[in-house]
Amino acid sequence: MDPSQIDQVRRFNRTVTERVGVLHDRYLGRDRPIGEARLLWEIGERGQDVRRLRERLGLDSGYVSRLLRALESDGLVTVEPQPRDRRVRTVRLTDAGRAERATLDGRSDELAGSLLEPLNTTQRARLVAAMAEVDRLLTAATVVLDVVDPDHPDAQYCLRSYFMELRHRFEDGFDPARSLLPSAGELRPPHGLFLIARTHGEPIGCAGLKLPPRAPAEIKRMWVAPHARGLGLGRRFLAELEARAAQHGRNVLRLDTNKALGAAIGLYHSFGFQEVAAFNDEPYAHYWFEKRIT
Repeated sequence: MDPSQIDQVRRFNRTVTERVGVLHDRYLGRDRPIGEARLLWEIGERGQDVRRLRERLGLDSGYVSRLLRALESDGLVTVEPQPRDRRVRTVRLTDAGRAERATLDGRSDELAGSLLEPLNTTQRARLVAAMAEVDRLLTAATVVLDVVDPDHPDAQYCLRSYFMELRHRFEDGFDPARSLLPSAGELRPPHGLFLIARTHGEPIGCAGLKLPPRAPAEIKRMWVAPHARGLGLGRRFLAELEARAAQHGRNVLRLDTNKALGAAIGLYHSFGFQEVAAFNDEPYAHYWFEKRIT
């Protein structure tokens, strides 16, 4: 890692924490630190599952419990177990909590305005664009890849979303029953694997790898949620699957795709895949690709 890059990141962190006021216990002039204020904002109007809230913010359960107890003692939230499973707790804002959240929202707008006010029009546009880029890259850095069973709820969610998108994008729609879908067993070790990408506990993409005996490895069902595109996740999936195929002794990686998926085709070309003759009878495929790996 370049030491100068580390220094720049630390300098950026110091500037931001000072400028937005997170060094004070009375964030935005209220009687609470930023942790409690952020929790109020994340709970929102409809309430939140405490576990999901913890995953979203990347906080340990003990710290979240302390924050919630403080908010509950101030009469801003209620925390109750769900009737069907008392291990699952839901937190909701009270009327006082909604009023406090509205006040924090207003003061957050004022703080954002104070950051932009001293700048001219050009500088404001540059700062906002730079913030958008930083947000995108920091979000990309939060994404984790995990191997899961194809029947895992997150895997099933991604596959359903993927099939639904294909129905809209393909000229003749998409029927999973007609496609050469790999069985769940083909995407379980040792015959293959299935990757899920998550950010803040939310599944945002998937990709499968078939490892048939005495045959090239094959990428199947790679999908990235629309709101997560632009994070470099497709390239990250390809790199991870290529590395895992190589670890299993494969020196060829294959995939097929539909002509409607132009961005994916461009990604495959840029990642070193070459178009080859058809190697299967996938009815929805127009292009077949192959890459030599080591």
